[in-house]
Amino acid sequence: MSKLTQLLCLAELDQAQLSELLDLAIKIKQSPQDYQTALKGRSIALLFEKPSLRTRVSFDVGINKLGGHSVYLDLQNGAMGVRESVEDFGSNLACWTDAIVARVYSQKTLVQLSLSSKKPVINALSDLYHPCQALADLLTLKEQYGDLSKVHLAFVGDGNNVCHSLMLGAAILGMDLTVITPQGFGPDAHVLLKAQEMARQSGAKLTLSQHVSSAAGADAIYTDTWLSMGTRADPALIEQLFSPYQINTAVMQRLAVKHFMHCLPAHRGQEVTSEVLDSEYSLVLQQAENRMHAQNAVLVSLFS
Repeated sequence: MSKLTQLLCLAELDQAQLSELLDLAIKIKQSPQDYQTALKGRSIALLFEKPSLRTRVSFDVGINKLGGHSVYLDLQNGAMGVRESVEDFGSNLACWTDAIVARVYSQKTLVQLSLSSKKPVINALSDLYHPCQALADLLTLKEQYGDLSKVHLAFVGDGNNVCHSLMLGAAILGMDLTVITPQGFGPDAHVLLKAQEMARQSGAKLTLSQHVSSAAGADAIYTDTWLSMGTRADPALIEQLFSPYQINTAVMQRLAVKHFMHCLPAHRGQEVTSEVLDSEYSLVLQQAENRMHAQNAVLVSLFS
């Protein structure tokens, strides 16, 4: 595998790199004792413009398990680009830390941090992508089904950052992905074109639809919160547009879908019912745990 130097977007990876990252994540999960000193002497900056539970804790605990040290920075230290420029933020962090994990509002901020720090930058969420979440999701599906090229995943909801990263991951690995969104809430056109180009190379099947029925027979159905879309439409309109896309027991049974996935946090009773979220269908806690293992694979690959 060619050396991993950063992770701003899954499109930076080829099929071999992505497959080997997932294999490494499984090894780290199964034999954590073999990687206890992988980050010995390394300090990782955790830079958070947005609040987080899973991302912050999984990186903090994961870095510790690898023998490294994390430094948490939030907006109390001064908003990037306000108190000082993003470039100054990045170049200063580079004086003390070995890598930067950043959860930011804009993908542009990640690019600026990478250029100014000249240190590995890991995208822990931006407006366009959530590659660490998608890695954890692909790892979860791999544990369930083995050969990902035989898996059919359906994503239902807003064509958001999670959707974008799942599209790219599926396209790289040759998966079958159906993206189901209300009209006007589909994925970004540039990301879609990139995913379609990669899908042609890998043999992946990427389908866009506005009908939940298109998820029939999928191995897993994935959804995300509607509330993150508050900047795009008022809550009443969101409720009206998205309520037909709720995942509930009747939908799971009608579509004959085996598993349910969600990146969390979930708004129970909106995009998914508690009955499904807490059911035997649900892989959400496996996904949450796998955030740490997938991210640790990225960190180990950066410094191996």
